[in-house]
Amino acid sequence: MRKLILALLALMCITMGTLALAAISGVGSVATQVTSNVKAIAQLITAGSYVAGMAFAVGAIVKFKGHKENPTQITIGTPIALFFVGAALIFMPTLFKVGGGTMFGGSGTVAGVSGIATFGATQAK
Repeated sequence: MRKLILALLALMCITMGTLALAAISGVGSVATQVTSNVKAIAQLITAGSYVAGMAFAVGAIVKFKGHKENPTQITIGTPIALFFVGAALIFMPTLFKVGGGTMFGGSGTVAGVSGIATFGATQAK
């Protein structure tokens, strides 16, 4: 029975791999797929940063309460560290946006070939 399950799993993997390979017709197709997914990945990282930052902030509040109830068990450094990590995670997307604007100016674009062509260039009027 176990060999049958392994054989079916291997057959399914081969079939799925063949279908995935058939969808990709070359390096250009791979590049197009990657660049179209970069925006979604950036949004996922940003949302994860906000959620993790809020979780660390709530954890800091809980640890502050625990320190108030029993100062010998929880040192004051733990909630302070959690609070600063939470604040850093919450403000990280803004930091990346400002840093990108500082480094690349208004002419660079994210995840596109046109960003390379117009890197640092100004428009002639």
